[in-house]
Amino acid sequence: MAVFFFLVAFGLVFALFVSTALLRWNEVKYRKKGLPPGTMGWPVFGETTEFLRQGPNFMKSQRARYGSIFKSHILGCPTVVSMDPELNRFILMNESRGFVPGYPQSMLDILGKCNIAAVHGSTHKLMRGALLSLVSPSMIKDHLLPRIDRFMRTHLAGWEQTVVDIQEKTKEMALLSALNQIAGEDSVSMSGDFMPEFFKLVLGTLSLPINLPGTCYHRGFQARKNVVSMLGRLLEKRRDSGQAQRDMLGVLMNHKLTDEEIIDQMITILYSGYETVSTTSMMAVKFLHDHPEVLEELRNEHLSIRERKMPEDPIDWEDYKSMRFTRAVIFETSRLATIVNGVLRKTTQDMELNGFVVPKGWRIYVYTREVNYDPCLYPDPLTFNPWRWMDKSSESHNYLFIFGGGTRQCPGKELGIAEICTFLHYFVTRYRWEEVGGDKLMKFPRVEAPNGLHIRVSTY
Repeated sequence: MAVFFFLVAFGLVFALFVSTALLRWNEVKYRKKGLPPGTMGWPVFGETTEFLRQGPNFMKSQRARYGSIFKSHILGCPTVVSMDPELNRFILMNESRGFVPGYPQSMLDILGKCNIAAVHGSTHKLMRGALLSLVSPSMIKDHLLPRIDRFMRTHLAGWEQTVVDIQEKTKEMALLSALNQIAGEDSVSMSGDFMPEFFKLVLGTLSLPINLPGTCYHRGFQARKNVVSMLGRLLEKRRDSGQAQRDMLGVLMNHKLTDEEIIDQMITILYSGYETVSTTSMMAVKFLHDHPEVLEELRNEHLSIRERKMPEDPIDWEDYKSMRFTRAVIFETSRLATIVNGVLRKTTQDMELNGFVVPKGWRIYVYTREVNYDPCLYPDPLTFNPWRWMDKSSESHNYLFIFGGGTRQCPGKELGIAEICTFLHYFVTRYRWEEVGGDKLMKFPRVEAPNGLHIRVSTY
């Protein structure tokens, strides 16, 4: 028995010694003159586990210990985290001066090397030009908004007297609506096989790039192969038909892009729109439920639109532009729920920032979450108050990062807002709802309800 206890004690001491040695070795490995203070965690894994589990609390704890700029090792990369609003704005506005996109390897591998987040310089300019042509005001007005309207009418039909998981419904809505805008009628036949693969792809983009069976990365990477295969067949079918169609794929095919570039742009459109549109829509439903005075104001705005239309009339561009309060609800939802926590950049040379030196090849995590709760910018910041956005100038202040910033501001911002406006239009004019209760929300690394967000729907 004594020998057993001795071996257990020895094992614990040895494990403690090895753990301490590994942590110490990793700190020494990244100890370079001029780096910000901070900790680097374990070899390979760094502090990824703490970052993903604790999220904002991890960030606040590190800031309390080391200040607004500190080093860490997250998602497989040595990283400098900036929580300084002025520095964040400088980085976002000066991409060509030593900064390029620095998204995690898992995201680059799964979204593709030709996606707009992975390229820079002249290639980024070409890709951005192609994407902007897809989401220009004229394209939204004449082609996409009518598609969105038809889709939303069908998607929101038959919800009355049922309990629905609004998280699941908005995920389906965001993906299928985007797929419809890309592929038109072809989207109907491929949606059943496409959806489950795409959902696995999304989960793999924010994971450690360890390609072993059973890992999120492995599942996501395999899902990418299946998604690429389906989109490749769609591209071949469209090309063989010889018919020009005025959907997103048709427009992309008119640009001087390779098949790989076209497919990666389709994945980019689906990915970027899916995450933000679905989560913002879900959280808008949540906030409207919790704030009846906001719901009343928003519903009145939409009922006034319907009063001047026949029941079968779609909403048009002028209707959309008149949805000022709905737009304010979307901005306030994005701010308070913090759908996007920040963006990543990578240094192309040693960079001196606020007195610290960031080595070439390191990531910089421009962490913008805390700006959303700054009382100097947003009085009473934890209160859901869409009226704060009714002044149009609120959308253009220097520290508004909810849609990105600089040359990387989301090119599909207006399209996403139009989708959510259309969804809310039909939802609030058709239905009332109440929460079933008991569902919990997670705010990091993604805003989600792990067990769904269930609501009981009745006719308005």
